Amino acid sequence: MNKRQVGSNYEEVAVQYLVENGYEILYRNYRNRLGEIDIIGKDGGYLCFVEVKYRSSTRFGHPLEAVNYKKQTTIRRVAEFFVFSHKCSNIKIRFDVVSICGRDIQIYKNAF
Repeated sequence: MNKRQVGSNYEEVAVQYLVENGYEILYRNYRNRLGEIDIIGKDGGYLCFVEVKYRSSTRFGHPLEAVNYKKQTTIRRVAEFFVFSHKCSNIKIRFDVVSICGRDIQIYKNAF
């Protein structure tokens, strides 16, 4: 299995986990010329832009650490474009991270 297949599998796990925790999934792998966001959904009154990170262990760091400043900046720019192009500037937004480490899965709401 290549990295793209592994990523897709764990994004599916993340989607199922988000739905189980009350999220409504709107888009998966949303792309524009600025980059990509793994999942866009709604949670309560928030429009959530969700990054999914998987690591088999913490040997090379926690999955949350992989969402560094550069990645956050890209996600913010893609999200700004999404909000503008979908005319949803009156909705509160949030940036969440789903961290999958081995069998442990967590949602970090308002991660950055």
